[in-house]
Amino acid sequence: MTFGAEGREERRAVPVPRLVDHEVRRREITGAVRRVIVDGGLEAVTFQSVAAEAGISVRLVQYYFGTKKEFLLATHRSVMETAAARFMQRWEALGSDATPREAISALLNELLPLDDARREEAIVLGAFNTASISGNGITAEETLAAPRALVAVVAEQLRRTQHLEPSVDPELDAELVLAAIGGIAQGMLPGHYTPELAVDLVDRLLDRILGTKQLSAHPTNI
Repeated sequence: MTFGAEGREERRAVPVPRLVDHEVRRREITGAVRRVIVDGGLEAVTFQSVAAEAGISVRLVQYYFGTKKEFLLATHRSVMETAAARFMQRWEALGSDATPREAISALLNELLPLDDARREEAIVLGAFNTASISGNGITAEETLAAPRALVAVVAEQLRRTQHLEPSVDPELDAELVLAAIGGIAQGMLPGHYTPELAVDLVDRLLDRILGTKQLSAHPTNI
């Protein structure tokens, strides 16, 4: 046992372990996975490339995600959760008196790569879609929860218009709308569609599904 000033100095010199927020660490890793996908595609994603991008050790990545598939699926979920948070903010800004058209338009515009954050999401989701087609370790069934949820949301809004547009089939039209938006979003990435044209296409699509723009009480901000 050590006494006196020397002992106090010795006690002060003992390092205190730093507390780690594990959820923050997981988000750092999935954020790194996103950036690796954007730069080099899904095939560029390895434990080594993700660790280097995140600035941490490979062993630490393995600690949080035991397999590559685990951090890929966690990354897909993180993209969809980020988008969902934006949807909710957008809908809250619209208010409870928003028309079905305004609600659907707000959601669809959030799916378009109209800024850097949404462009990154579109690239990442496109990479996952390609992987599910090619059988590159990810199946379509493993990434379908979010698209199905989007279809359900759009279908619910379309049901609100049935007293005005009885020809609308909510489920089928929701599938059609989201299939079209997926194509438009992917077409924007190489520059096939400009942001202005993409927004116009969304309006035109909703005109075809819902009829005239009279269903909208006020314009939706992008």
